Amino acid sequence: MTDSMLGAVSQRRRFAISETRDLGELQQILDGNRLFAAYALAQLEPEAFPHARWWTARSDLGLSLICHSRAGLGDATFALGPADGVAAILSLHPGQFQTFATAKPAHIEALEESHVLTGARQMQRMHVTAESFRPATGADGDAKTFRLRGYQVQTLNRLYSAEGGPTSYRPQHVDDGCYFGIVEDDRLVAVAGTHSISPSNGVAVVGNVFTHPQHRGQRHATLATSATTVELLQTCPDVVLSVDPANTPAISAYETLGYVRHGEIVEAAARRRIGGFGVGLRRLVAALRGRRQGVELVNR
Repeated sequence: MTDSMLGAVSQRRRFAISETRDLGELQQILDGNRLFAAYALAQLEPEAFPHARWWTARSDLGLSLICHSRAGLGDATFALGPADGVAAILSLHPGQFQTFATAKPAHIEALEESHVLTGARQMQRMHVTAESFRPATGADGDAKTFRLRGYQVQTLNRLYSAEGGPTSYRPQHVDDGCYFGIVEDDRLVAVAGTHSISPSNGVAVVGNVFTHPQHRGQRHATLATSATTVELLQTCPDVVLSVDPANTPAISAYETLGYVRHGEIVEAAARRRIGGFGVGLRRLVAALRGRRQGVELVNR
């Protein structure tokens, strides 16, 4: 073996990978990153936890975490911690064939080892509290703000489909979340809702903000987001959202409501690169390596 080969071997790290269902451990990991990890914290809620699986990877770099969730609006994957540990977990446990990934910019290469990313966007995370919040007032003209309920889901789906993309929200999505709409001339023209709510952890994620193309530029999205935020702050001290940093009008509108910028995240649709046989073989090898310690061991 040459010196260069020996050097390459010596630089390889070993990652001890374990699946965990320990709520206390997960709570502690996520609490330290609560504004970034708001969606993952919602997966600790009693109704969501049975639909989520969690893995940790430990190495000299620190601790990495992957959550694969099947609750809420669809399959989702959340990544936290050193990127090499994220890649090590996903090499064994890539999750569903298609998912929606939330991670940090440093995780993109790690995700791409196991998934093909589509529409990856680096987003600005923003945060508001009751102390910083400044509610919007005064709808223009005859516009009115109201709370949407599940029985109105078809009206909501029609609005979200206004630009041609099909949507399939169900009544439960609306009733379990928090959605406020703007009605003008008896027509729903704008909406703001939630990606997740975690009353137990006091954090919620605003999302699904949309205005009909013919009604933009009239503050409708700001008013809907304000109404949604008012409601969420009654049970959640921390409310966050993500916005395209190039969308300066939206950022300005959120800032008028008291939202402040808090780092960057990446959101992307993700499709698995690796098939079942390859994953199964990797798991077998990793389990054999770590059988004495009761973990899966991955060398990278």
